Order: sequence, then structure tokens, then C-alpha cells
Amino acid sequence: VSSYIWRGTDCGGVSFQPNLSISYKGFSLGAWGSVGFDQNDTKELDLILGYSSGGFSLLFTDYWFFPSDEQAQIGYFKYSAHNTQHVFELSAGYDFGVMGISWNTNIGGSDYYNADGKRSYSTYVALTAPFRLGGIDWNAEVGFTPWEGMYADKFNVTNLSLKASKEIKVTDSFSLPLFTQVV
Repeated sequence: VSSYIWRGTDCGGVSFQPNLSISYKGFSLGAWGSVGFDQNDTKELDLILGYSSGGFSLLFTDYWFFPSDEQAQIGYFKYSAHNTQHVFELSAGYDFGVMGISWNTNIGGSDYYNADGKRSYSTYVALTAPFRLGGIDWNAEVGFTPWEGMYADKFNVTNLSLKASKEIKVTDSFSLPLFTQVV
């Protein structure tokens, strides 16, 4: 990607973002990563466990961020509440077809953004509207945080985006997914 912007937050410049997932009867297990071309970009590895049925989805994500600053590096297997680079998030969503909603709340790990030093339960709510126009799949999103946390210091709209995507068929068994997004 040309810029790594996540939920309205600038997370780095040009990045390579591989992902892999498997699913069976509504259950899924996946891994997603990001490595920036600039040495100062944060490296990230996310593990995702999910379940979906109909339009309903439930996800548990372990986000792991590895900063470029050696002084801030803790390591992958450090899970102490105030000494970890993991953030654990629980997400629930429903896709109504013409619109979707998801509620994503950090439930553990490095989520201490309140002035009093207590867990923030940082939350991001996304309202999405998918549509098809001109042979291209589009998705409009409005994202907001309802309270103080990692995304803002109070209720705030943190993300407005419009994404266009299309799969280019290369062979009968391989397609190249392409997208562009304005955030």
C-alpha cells in the first residue's frame, strides 16, 4: 500500500501487508502483517480468530506492534498488562447487505490512554455501505470513537473513507485483487 492508514490513524508510509486465513463452517483463523519500506515504520503482526453466521460476525484479534525505536521494543512474548506491545480486541458486527456496522473494543493489553492510567477500553465503531458501480466494488465508511482512548480524547469521528476494489482474473484459478482508497 502507498500509505498505511488504519481507522483514521497514520501508521506509516509505503508498506507490504501480507495476509493468510483459513475458514471452515463459519470459523476462521488468520494472520495479517505490515512491514513498512521506511525503517522508522512500525512493524505489525495480527492474529485473528473469528466466527460468522449469516450477517453476524464475531472476532478476537491479537494486534502486535513492534516499533522501530529500540528503546520502546519489548518483544513478542511479553504479556504483562503495563509492559506489552500486544492489544487484544473483541469485535462484533452485522452486515445488513445495504449497510454494515461493527463495534470493536480493546479488552486487554496495551490500552492505557486515560489520564488516570486506567484501561481505556478504546473503541472504534464503523458504519459501512457497500455498493457496485461501473463494474467496481465500492465501500464507504464512517468510523468514530464513542469515548476517550487510542483514537481520540472524547467522542470523535476519526475516519471517513471511500474504497474501490476489483479482482483482475489472471488465470482460471488466480486473481489479482486491487484496491484504491481515499481516507
